[in-house]
Amino acid sequence: MPLFIEGRRVQLPQSVREIVRAHPPLEERAKLLRGQSVQLVGPKGLLYVQQRELAVTSPKDGSISILGSDDATTCHIVILRHTGNGATCMTHCDGSDTKTEVPLIMNSLKSLSNHTQNGRLEVHLVGGFNDDRQLSQKLTNQLLHEFDRQEDDIHLMTFCVTELNDREENENHFPIICGIAINIKTAEIFRASFPERGPEEELRSARSLTGGPMINIYDAKTEQLHIGPYFWMPFPHVDFWLQQDDKQLLEDKSPYTSRRQGLQLPADVMSGLNRTHVPSSSSSTTSTPLAGTSCASCSPS
Repeated sequence: MPLFIEGRRVQLPQSVREIVRAHPPLEERAKLLRGQSVQLVGPKGLLYVQQRELAVTSPKDGSISILGSDDATTCHIVILRHTGNGATCMTHCDGSDTKTEVPLIMNSLKSLSNHTQNGRLEVHLVGGFNDDRQLSQKLTNQLLHEFDRQEDDIHLMTFCVTELNDREENENHFPIICGIAINIKTAEIFRASFPERGPEEELRSARSLTGGPMINIYDAKTEQLHIGPYFWMPFPHVDFWLQQDDKQLLEDKSPYTSRRQGLQLPADVMSGLNRTHVPSSSSSTTSTPLAGTSCASCSPS
């Protein structure tokens, strides 16, 4: 079934401007979200979602009360929620494989809401800006198209993407909102930043940095976060990248474009890869195993 806005079928393809022109409440809600102050969210009751990760839980969760993600520039943060039982999925999409990722998002949420008779599926899209390479616009279009192809009716509630999330300064464009969170108990969505992005921030970053696909990191039934096991190939030119200055690492051709709050973490991740990869004399087809990690519950206390 198709994607809906205000009970009306969305006609695709359309530009962001065409969609909000046809559905003014979307632009008003985006304006309200942009106007919020950024809330600093601590680790208590938080599950932080990194790039190419998703997490799904419900208000019954005794450990997690907030899902959050930030550092999104061209990336989009997606929240899918079932209004009947409050089951909520958050993911941080970078456009690497949207066609595969949207069904994964849907199936992960439906695993917690399949037996719910009442309610509907609502989706919230936040992220991107008017970047020169139009990566944001491409990802916006991909997400709209893939959600429109799903079997279930999906209602687009928040649409703060690309040009609706853009500010210009000295002829340069920047995203206004880079991070959001949702309170699982109340369904409140708000602008947010996160001083702590654990658990196992470097381990998880290494997985996505080395090309890992999107994965579900959280088991809501056991209230545990699971990472791995996963593998990486020998990482080329690590020493070269570690010698570059911040400006070079933040250029569009760099793999760190989505990191806007400093470069210490990517440097730490690359150093770890450099320490752990197989010797340079090994075959290029050799992979290095990294032990899986099952973290204890993210306790709210």
